[in-house]
Amino acid sequence: MKLSKSFFYTIRENAKDEDSTSGNLLVRAGMIKKSSSGIYMMMPMGKRVLQKIENIVREEMDNSGAQELLMPVLIPEEIYEKSGRREAFGANMFALKDRYQKSYVMGPTHEELFTIAATMKGSSYKDFPYNLYQIQTKFRDETRPRYGLIRVREFIMKDAYSFDVDEAGLDVSYQKMFDAYKNIMDRLNLRYKIVKADTGAMGGSLSEEFQAITDIGEDVVVGCEGCDFSSNLEVAPVIDQSQQQEAAELEISCVQTPNAKSIEEVAQFFDRPVEDFVKTLIYRVDQKTYAFLLKGNRELNETKVLKLLKANEIEMADFAEVERVTSAKVGFAGPVGINCPIIMDQEVAKMKNFITGANKTDHHFVNVNLKDFEVECVADIAQVHEGDVCPNCGKHLTFDKGIEVGNTFKLGTKYAEALHLEYQDEHNKLHPVQMGCYGFGLGRAMAAVVEQHHDEAGIIWPASIAPYEVAVVIVNVKDEEQLKAGNALYEQLQQAGFDVVLDDRKERAGVKFKDMELIGVPYRITVGRNAKDGIVEFRARCDSENTEMTISDVEEHLRKILR
Repeated sequence: MKLSKSFFYTIRENAKDEDSTSGNLLVRAGMIKKSSSGIYMMMPMGKRVLQKIENIVREEMDNSGAQELLMPVLIPEEIYEKSGRREAFGANMFALKDRYQKSYVMGPTHEELFTIAATMKGSSYKDFPYNLYQIQTKFRDETRPRYGLIRVREFIMKDAYSFDVDEAGLDVSYQKMFDAYKNIMDRLNLRYKIVKADTGAMGGSLSEEFQAITDIGEDVVVGCEGCDFSSNLEVAPVIDQSQQQEAAELEISCVQTPNAKSIEEVAQFFDRPVEDFVKTLIYRVDQKTYAFLLKGNRELNETKVLKLLKANEIEMADFAEVERVTSAKVGFAGPVGINCPIIMDQEVAKMKNFITGANKTDHHFVNVNLKDFEVECVADIAQVHEGDVCPNCGKHLTFDKGIEVGNTFKLGTKYAEALHLEYQDEHNKLHPVQMGCYGFGLGRAMAAVVEQHHDEAGIIWPASIAPYEVAVVIVNVKDEEQLKAGNALYEQLQQAGFDVVLDDRKERAGVKFKDMELIGVPYRITVGRNAKDGIVEFRARCDSENTEMTISDVEEHLRKILR
């Protein structure tokens, strides 16, 4: 491409409404442009990058034996109702009606349609296994779009679905996709961790996430200093190392605690560490109110609660509901005499003589013990902390931030049972098909690469997905010898199969150099005043110095580097 005859622009100033490095640099590099909150135009230079990511994903999927198809975006709402997921998605799903008042949704994901498509393949066990995939636009009405392409309302995703007759077959299909994802991440030059995660609205028995490690990541990736344990924060178990307290149980008493509501304030009032306190948190879970008991230094893990109660939605109770179940102002909730079911964290079960709210304004109970109240169940409902004990080796857990670029699920028979996808075994008996699901976010991958690979000058793309592998920059297009040499080199490299751009704009050399650095072209060849002698300057994006070489050596030099 010749820039003098193309749609090309860059922006010198930082984007005012972008809250991430990748969002800012992609906007400045003329690769994306926000059209509304969480929705972006993909401009020509960005589309080239996205297309190359798509090519890598497609190659790895095809190599794994998957077959590509394309599903519609507009889906009858009743399909999600049949699978039981309409309620789970809730307001995150864009919904609309056609002129006949039939309800549709904009597809947030396509498990249901792939399951329906699979019914067309026949029903004999001999028809399996197979794997289908698409690269398609998805829509989710995010509450708070942010971080450029990382949290958006419209995005391009590759989703694949495997179909098998039993769990052993699903294991084989899953491993193929797992390996394909590792190949994709490696080819994109991403630093990543693979972590266990919550299955959420997708359902199934296993979920693993491919997390690109970056400071801007929305997810906390839990690792270990001593082994290869990895997990998403949402599902990381808390290993209870506390000992059963041997102290005698003392008599409970009520103490007036004026102006002491928070754990920290109450701890200061009693001059005792927060670990001696039990906090009582009031939540609404699927419209039912619960009290959750945790040690004073712990936070509630909402994902664990949803899984424990097999629920879809959880939110903190409002002030009116808290006051109803406690008969007190907010800040004094406790388990003794509370008017709702209690779920207790496992660590609290070993405590004695602890302090809680008294369900009475400005009062707390001292020397509370388990005999003083009843619980519905005891479980691990706490959020893990950095430095907690690893469940595998016993050493300390570490935290990183990550961007979830890909995920893999063992769905089992959830969708097959809901949508009647069955196969007939050799004895003519019907069984539900075992399914796997495998998603990969192309825009997220693009953003994650920029988050990991950039400097103060701009983006540093890996050559595999850079908009162009090499830029030929003519310093002075008014100089006929430079112009002739630059055009000839550009055509030579094109014919040799390189992805090359020619900067032949009537701009100062410094502007051209800065633009090529900003958009992240890996290699730059400068055609300047020495072109008359057959000499050009070669420079890699991350190098600080130019290297002179003859024009006749450029092609071979690039071939060694790029091929």
